[in-house]
Amino acid sequence: MTVARRDFLRFAAAAGIAPEVFTAADPRSVSAGASPTDEPAPETPPRPAPRWPGYEDAIVIDFLGSPGYFNYPESPPLDDEMVENARTSGITAMNVTVSAGDTTTTLRRMAPWFANVERWPDVFRLVRSVDQLLDAKATGRVGIVLGFQDTTPYEGDLSRMDVFHDLGVRVVQLTYNLRNLVGDGSLEPGNAGLSAYGHELIERLNELGSIVDLSHCGKRTTAEGIRMSTAPVGITHTGCNAVARHPRSKDDEELRAAADGGGVVGIYLMPFLSPGRVPTAADVVAHIEHALNVCGEDGVGIGSDLSITPIDGSDEYWSKHREFVARRIAAGIAAPAEDPGVLFTVPELNSHRRMDLIADALSSRGHSDRVIEKVIGGNWVRLCREVWKA
Repeated sequence: MTVARRDFLRFAAAAGIAPEVFTAADPRSVSAGASPTDEPAPETPPRPAPRWPGYEDAIVIDFLGSPGYFNYPESPPLDDEMVENARTSGITAMNVTVSAGDTTTTLRRMAPWFANVERWPDVFRLVRSVDQLLDAKATGRVGIVLGFQDTTPYEGDLSRMDVFHDLGVRVVQLTYNLRNLVGDGSLEPGNAGLSAYGHELIERLNELGSIVDLSHCGKRTTAEGIRMSTAPVGITHTGCNAVARHPRSKDDEELRAAADGGGVVGIYLMPFLSPGRVPTAADVVAHIEHALNVCGEDGVGIGSDLSITPIDGSDEYWSKHREFVARRIAAGIAAPAEDPGVLFTVPELNSHRRMDLIADALSSRGHSDRVIEKVIGGNWVRLCREVWKA
């Protein structure tokens, strides 16, 4: 048993969680989709020839995703194909969602990642610091950054923040789509903003050196989170409302405020990029370019909200996808226009090398090597340097 796993069990015991809860891990994540129409898609950027030459040397970070299946009713264990896709993806690190509705279930979802790193130490490494992030690049491994997409795992107890931080959680999204004890999510009509508890939680995240993530947050929660945080924030996976309006995307004033404080905005590869039709690579580029215009070249990154392993399009996958979306709709957490008949992906980028393809597309549009390096990872590295304390 490695030190990481011993620490995991030790802190679980400190939180009053019995070891047997880790035997039924079901690390699912959440996201959203949109419905197709006959609206024409914008012209897809031509594929450059030759491909952008800087990819293999760049630090490449997808700040929301997973090496395994993502947005799926149950997340099966990693298999050889998933591991090989991760190994050959060129991705240096990912922010992998491990949160659930309570402490116990969250610990269950964390446990497989400690096991995955133990089983494939030549492919994965846990990342809790910038030094470890750089080591992932130097050793050709995929760094696993543990992250939350809600603050419900703390169950209103701020002392549990220290437990999860010690276990490696370095990115904490304040809300999901609905209201929680911290504030309102993007689908809450009340748009109430941060609570007193939310202010205390952000203050503690700043003290610990965890990135405050404002994805999925409501408009007031986002604005108040940016103002409240003494450290730069992340909006790890979103889109630009000025390009295509959707509750899961952000207005220019939010994007600009985050960037003005040193934060980074990650563009996702979800159907929300083009509500009403299937998104294309051109849509991804359009959102990235708008974000660059609003935030500047130091404020934009990628948070795909996807698995490294591409969707296979099989009957089994479609069946599971429909089940996943139906479950979200029934639970009241689905965003508008989530459709069981639309997969959560950009078909042209449905590849384990999607970050490479994005770099190519930006290069074909005339963006400099400097800007491309920042967008595909460099800006996330800078944010981690400014926020993480160890």
